Amino acid sequence: MTQNEKRISRRTFLVRGGLGTIGVLAVGTYLFRNHIRRGIAGVVNTLETPYQGNTKTPIIWFEVTETNDIVLHSPKVEMGQGTFTSLAQMAADELEVSMEQMSVVHANSASGNIDGFATGGSTSVSALWVPLRELAATMREMIKNEAATKMGVPVTDLKVTEGVISTGSASMTYADIVKGVTEWDIPDTPALKELKDYKFIGKPIPRVDLRAKVFGAPIFGMDASMPGMLYGAVVRPSAIGATFLGADTAEAEQMPGVVKIIKENDFVGVIANSQIEAENAKNSIKADWKADKKWQTADIEKLIEVGKGTAYVIQKEGNTNDVLEEEARVLQAEYKSPIGAHAQLEPNGALAFVEENKATIHMSTQVVRITRDEIADRLGFDSEQVNIVPTFLGGGFGRRLHTPNGIQAAVMSKAVGKPVKCFFSRKEEFQNDTFRPPTHHLLKATLGENGLIEAIEHNVSSGDVAFGSPMLPGFAEPILGADLGAWRGGMIQYGGIPNYQAVSWRVTLPFATSWWRSLGLLANTFAIESFIDELAVKAEKDPVAFRLAQIQDDDRGHRLKEVIKAAAKKAGWSNKVVNERAMGFAASTDANTPCAQVVEVSIEDNEIKVHKVTCAMDPGIAVNPDQVRAQCEGAIIMGISASMHEQMFVEEGELQPTIYGPYQMALMKHAPKEIDVVLLQNSEVPGAVGEPPLGPIGAAIANAVFKLTGQRLREMPLKLG
Repeated sequence: MTQNEKRISRRTFLVRGGLGTIGVLAVGTYLFRNHIRRGIAGVVNTLETPYQGNTKTPIIWFEVTETNDIVLHSPKVEMGQGTFTSLAQMAADELEVSMEQMSVVHANSASGNIDGFATGGSTSVSALWVPLRELAATMREMIKNEAATKMGVPVTDLKVTEGVISTGSASMTYADIVKGVTEWDIPDTPALKELKDYKFIGKPIPRVDLRAKVFGAPIFGMDASMPGMLYGAVVRPSAIGATFLGADTAEAEQMPGVVKIIKENDFVGVIANSQIEAENAKNSIKADWKADKKWQTADIEKLIEVGKGTAYVIQKEGNTNDVLEEEARVLQAEYKSPIGAHAQLEPNGALAFVEENKATIHMSTQVVRITRDEIADRLGFDSEQVNIVPTFLGGGFGRRLHTPNGIQAAVMSKAVGKPVKCFFSRKEEFQNDTFRPPTHHLLKATLGENGLIEAIEHNVSSGDVAFGSPMLPGFAEPILGADLGAWRGGMIQYGGIPNYQAVSWRVTLPFATSWWRSLGLLANTFAIESFIDELAVKAEKDPVAFRLAQIQDDDRGHRLKEVIKAAAKKAGWSNKVVNERAMGFAASTDANTPCAQVVEVSIEDNEIKVHKVTCAMDPGIAVNPDQVRAQCEGAIIMGISASMHEQMFVEEGELQPTIYGPYQMALMKHAPKEIDVVLLQNSEVPGAVGEPPLGPIGAAIANAVFKLTGQRLREMPLKLG
């Protein structure tokens, strides 16, 4: 790199290292396609997606304010998971500033600070662990070099404390140093500090966004506003698979407050002076839709049966098929999970202002780059002409990993030349969700003479999760075959079993299914870990000891063993019913983060009551332990809700329910009185946190219920017969 290449404008810094891309080599033959697919599946199952931002051109990450504070412009969005706080801790430690000096905001797309992967997959902290610290350390050294020039001393004589650089009796703040500087020389990235020298990483630092949320600051997408903005409403179908044929808008055009009605090939939109006027006019539009079939829940259940889709072997070890041919010895069980909605509190929507040669979009989205590019394509703009301004998310959970609703707001704004704010209604949000697909599982196994598993096979049938998403490259589908989201958590984690196999059956469903927090992990772990419990009962062995005896002796297996033992020890594990309460156990490994849970359950008035959950998880370095524990608690509550209450139905071709209440979710009375979280840190880097704790909870509850009642619950939501 030449000296000229190492000069950039003020407050613009180059990210070194940490760039990662996941590539797949497409071999020009399918002779060994199953072997290749299994290899790819194994890599994807253990890989954590690295940061995929642009590290080749200058990116605005930090700015120094006049009050000597630091603003971090984050390419990751904050949707309640506490990421902003962890990122601030990582940056502050290398910048040599206090936490009080740090604040974090969303980077808008016009800054160029865009993560190609988006925000998802529990990777925000782990993906930025190296590049963000390197960036902060580089910035610190850049400012030190400038200070040395201004102070006329060797840089080695300088000391940095809380954003103040000093030598002897002379000192300058970062703010003093950056004044008047129009270009910076970028030094080589210095060595990062050792973990023991960090002041903030590993500490339970209060959240940087706490005050804004406690006092109700206007930080969410629904809070966005612009002077003179109008309001939009879009006509959306209620029937599955409905095709838009046309609409009679005559009545709507005459209604109070209506500014304009636009008709596009793919939607009809109303623009009005107020939200209620836009909604009223929309409801008066007589839209003509065509749906080929009135689907029912029973139809969907038939589609999803194992054996009716396309099978892909995603994991294979030993001779499972040969062993399982001995039918007299084979144990078999089926499990099911229903359609699940995201049901996030804030519905999707956007505020768009399209001017002659630029567009500004304020919205809650997890995919800044994809949304920017889609809007630019629709408007006929270059991507650089569209500025996505991310807001805090009122719940994400994967629902905002595709936000084409920004296109509709932009098209309406362009039609009137003014800002237009357009949001889904609650009914529209439920009926036009990208749902968690229903699943059907068939498991088979045999036990050996030693009472351990000799062979086991897991078949899972599911609709798509990743395929069809703009996040996944089109070339990946024919190469992978099986949907990587649908089989997340679907592999056998007990590598000590001599023969095991996992098969993913891909099914095309008539409604949209996609990313849902933890993807297939909840349903797959429910099936596998419930079945493992059945096998332990058949073998007359303690469920915890049964699992420990069949874990492979490698690093991944060691970490899994440790969380299993930690959860059992902390919970005071017992395989007996005591005082009409029983404990259930389950474990999973997701994105390299092992997690084990023990639940304590009773039956009251023929309903399942969860009293306590003990969770042991090994996320590696816990940048903020309080945040990690909070993520565990939130995931467990969400898992209880999904596994015991939530279910969407298909009635007369429509997805139901369409409001909270009928769509049952866990209430305060359903929450356990105690959630005890034990954190292990048997990895030298941070790992996934937000989704792994969702894996074990459903199976752990079902396993506890079996001890109490003798009834094996094989279908979510879990209900007693």
